[in-house]
Amino acid sequence: MKIVKLPISLLFTLIFGLSFLFSCTENEETIIQETEETEETPVTLNNEVNEFVWAGLNEIYLWQQDVPDLADDKFTTYDEYYTFLNGYNTPESLFDAMLYQIDVVDRFSYIVDDYVALENSFQGTSNSNGLDFQLVRLSDSDDVFGYVRYVANNSDAATKNINRGEFFLTVDGQQITVNNYIDLLFGSNNTYTLGMADITNSTIALNGKTVELTKTEFTENPILVNKVIETNGVKIGYLMYNGFVSNFDNDLNNAFADLKSQGINELVLDLRYNPGGSVRSAINLSGMITGQFNGGIFSTEKWNNKYQAYLEATDPEYLINRFTDKLADNTPINSLKLNKVYILTTEGSASASELVINCLRPYIDVVQIGTVTTGKYTASITLYDSPDYGRKDANPNHKYAIQPLVLKSANKNGVTDYYNGLTPDYLITYQTGSGAIAEGEDLLNLGTLGDENEVFLAKAISLITGSTSKLIDGKTKPGIDIKIIADTKDFTPLGKGMYKNLDKAIK
Repeated sequence: MKIVKLPISLLFTLIFGLSFLFSCTENEETIIQETEETEETPVTLNNEVNEFVWAGLNEIYLWQQDVPDLADDKFTTYDEYYTFLNGYNTPESLFDAMLYQIDVVDRFSYIVDDYVALENSFQGTSNSNGLDFQLVRLSDSDDVFGYVRYVANNSDAATKNINRGEFFLTVDGQQITVNNYIDLLFGSNNTYTLGMADITNSTIALNGKTVELTKTEFTENPILVNKVIETNGVKIGYLMYNGFVSNFDNDLNNAFADLKSQGINELVLDLRYNPGGSVRSAINLSGMITGQFNGGIFSTEKWNNKYQAYLEATDPEYLINRFTDKLADNTPINSLKLNKVYILTTEGSASASELVINCLRPYIDVVQIGTVTTGKYTASITLYDSPDYGRKDANPNHKYAIQPLVLKSANKNGVTDYYNGLTPDYLITYQTGSGAIAEGEDLLNLGTLGDENEVFLAKAISLITGSTSKLIDGKTKPGIDIKIIADTKDFTPLGKGMYKNLDKAIK
């Protein structure tokens, strides 16, 4: 018999940028024994993408050691290996089958068949009309309606007569339902017409208004609102930040320079619609809020058993992310040096948003206002079908890439594993027409983002100044009982993700 070793991944070198050559012992490789040639016809691989999927997950998936089918010694011959891979008709089905307790523990690893679209999403670019909305339904009805959360600046939607707090019930004249909303709103139709609606006495009906929207390749600036509110002698900075997009780190730094120049005393950071993104951007933002902890531990990382053991033995510093006073291009960070920050959250606040909250808490007073966050304490990287899983020399036969979770983050005090999200210090609730108490945003009283009487912001201002706004005082009409179906962020390639770019992960 002869021993045939699969090619050793160059991923360690690619990610960690080590200055010495990396060598493995045999127990650090996946070894396949191939029997001597026989007269039997060897098994052939039906889909080369399947091999890439399995090998990539075996290499670096966070829970590799917990999935028996990803074990290094799972196969002894190529016939066994290919027979196993051929048992899955699509790369997607194989990928899902290899995940650890999918949708329970691992809710966020994913596979794409177009890595160009994925790369664009990391830069804030997607096929979009700029309308951010959430889809909900009343009671147990299959009928779905949407409400506008915000309109992205400089987008197609920004040129149309549609605003935050408006409702829509149909798309191209067709009622939205739980069965068709994906095709109607997130399908191949780049142009569609929304049928707008009003809600009266917990009943929604069309109001005759229509809005035509067109999707194009659009890059959304995640800084939606940046302003200063002066009240009761206090200057309060308000920043609504909707995505951790590294391409806009300089814009974010400039926004903090503006707040700093106006001499703000307090900061309200609105992350209620922020699904996450770049770890580096999260570190930069935290440095802008503070600035007095440069070089201190921001977060620590835990990888799969193979990588963790290797890093602890050879480069333990790599497992630590530290506060910095410079952006990636060495631009000095504009720091406010605050000892307290007010952060607004909802169930849509995920990943890097949660990372900022969790990792600032050991250092300053973080006052969280709103509802419980998503509960994502893990980060992923992009793997391509190439010898070292990098973008260069990617297989030209397809555009598949996988985005597996590869690490979990903990703050300076070791706090991690917040499966159920981060609980706010001040829960935002409202009373519905049925008398029930609901959590989160009241669709009938959304208010204007950045306005001091908008409910979430008003609560922060009341805590800062000790005053009470008329909305905080509860003098609003009753809300409605709803069930959330999905939102716009769920249908971007990144989704509610936190990631480390390979080229930016090198220290």
